[in-house]
This record gives sequence, C-alpha cells and structure tokens, in this order.
Amino acid sequence: MKKKEHEILLKGSIFILIVGLIFLLSHYGPQPLSDFERLLEDLEDPTAFDSRKEKIAKFLLPFGTYSSAVFVLLQAFQVVASPVPGELTGLLGGYMYGKEFGFLLSTIGLTLGSWLAFELARLLGKPFVDKFVKKDIIEKFNFLTTNAGTMISFVLFLFPGFPKDYLCYMLGLSPMRLSTFLITSTLARMPGTYLLTVQGASIRNEHYLTAVLVLGISTLALVIGYLYRRQLFHWVKETWRRDSEEAGP
Repeated sequence: MKKKEHEILLKGSIFILIVGLIFLLSHYGPQPLSDFERLLEDLEDPTAFDSRKEKIAKFLLPFGTYSSAVFVLLQAFQVVASPVPGELTGLLGGYMYGKEFGFLLSTIGLTLGSWLAFELARLLGKPFVDKFVKKDIIEKFNFLTTNAGTMISFVLFLFPGFPKDYLCYMLGLSPMRLSTFLITSTLARMPGTYLLTVQGASIRNEHYLTAVLVLGISTLALVIGYLYRRQLFHWVKETWRRDSEEAGP
C-alpha cells in the first residue's frame, strides 16, 4: 500500500474512532436534556427562540441520549459545508446543553469540522477549495497557502467576523502541520464559542441581563473587527512578507 493511501486510511480510522467516542460520551455522559418536557414547552413559546433555532432544537430532541452527539456532528458539518451559521449553532449549544457542556460539545464539533476541512483541502487540492471558498477571499488571502505563520493563523481565527471556515480550507493548501493547525484553530475559536454558549445558556435560564451583556460584548467585538479590518489585513501581509524573507528561498 502506498504511503499516501496508508495515511488516508489511518486518518479515516481515527476520524471514525473519534465519532464513536463522541456517541459513547453522549450516551453515558451528562444528560442535560433529561428535562424533556420543560424544554419542549420552552420551544413552543414564540418569544423564547427564533424559528431557525427552534427547528434545529426540535430536530435534536428525538435523538434522546444521542442528541449531543448529533449536535457535535452538526457543528462539525457547518464548518465543512456551512448549512447553518456557526453563530446559530453555538448559541443553540448553550441553550440546550448549558454553559459547560455546551461549550465542550461546540469546541469538539468545531475542532472536528476544522480538521475535516483542512484534510479535504490537503487531499483534493485547490480545485476542490475553489468550490467552497469565495473567489474574492481566495484572491485576497492566497498568499496564506504558501507560508501561513502560526501567529497569523491564530489572529485570523480569533478575529471577529473573519470567515474561519474558509480559513480551514486555505490553510489545508499550506505547508502548515496538522498538529499546529488543530492547536491554533481550537484555542483561537474558544473565546467566541464561549461567549455564544454563555448567551444561549443565559436565555434558557432566563438570565436576560447576562444575555444582553454578552450580546453587547460580541457586537462590540464585531464592530471593532469591522473598523480595523484593513489594518488587520496590512499586518497580516507585512508579517507574512517578513517571515517569508527570514525563511529565505
């Protein structure tokens, strides 16, 4: 068996094993949906949640003890294919599973999805990435595929409003090591994931002041990110250029 085929088989086996462990955690771990009737009543209240979140929540409820595993896969899938906004699923995680468990599930899902997007890009190459990433993003950040530094990647994953799902694909085309990518993307996503989870949990527990405060912090971060987007792009380009020069030909 060729080395590349062996590597694909190994990573595929690891991926399947992780998914299996997620289902075990879901079945034997905490059961935040044990109060099924109360949550169902909450979802029937039109003031509790908007229609998209309610539809996803009702989709998860019938899975019972495996609902959290399905949520993790949904969170992973939204990174790869973006069927629903990540902000929506992050908020929903806190609403359905609470602050701590919701944050854990969202982080696992986002890490799993980021890994899958990274590997698909590395395996299938640029023609595949072109189908998922907008042309203007590719043209603007194409330099990242040649030599994306860890600090640059961390800042971009941390930066509010930056299309992090696209970044996973583009970094898959770069020489970045998988271990570096997973550590960088997971750690940088955590603050935003935690804020969304806290907001969702606060709404479920009717701590509306906390929910409003978190929403205010998130909105402020987005506004700052938007206002300083050009400065960020300039910093990224200059840092990349300097690192490339230091690395030499």
